[in-house]
Amino acid sequence: MTALLVGGDQLGNIPETLRCQGIDKQIHWTGRKKKLRKAKIPKDADMIILFYDYLEHNIASIIKEQAKQQKIPCVFSKRAISDLHVQLERCNSCKLKNVCNGNIMAS
Repeated sequence: MTALLVGGDQLGNIPETLRCQGIDKQIHWTGRKKKLRKAKIPKDADMIILFYDYLEHNIASIIKEQAKQQKIPCVFSKRAISDLHVQLERCNSCKLKNVCNGNIMAS
């Protein structure tokens, strides 16, 4: 599964956490540059994660609308592992799997 991550200058251990959810490819946009307002969601993105505490408001609105038009699940989270985990658990349309510690469980 591929996720577009928007926001946050540094991701820290977020990519590893996402790999544990079965998201093996991540595309990261920092979300602070105005030129991103014209960017299009990559065709291979299966879901979008917006880190709203590190994101320009207009970019969030534009990406949210694009995701809605393309029927791509969109998750809004703080750039904190604890909040990201909660938001991913709440996402009913995100087909994630817990693949860490040798256990594979659908979530």
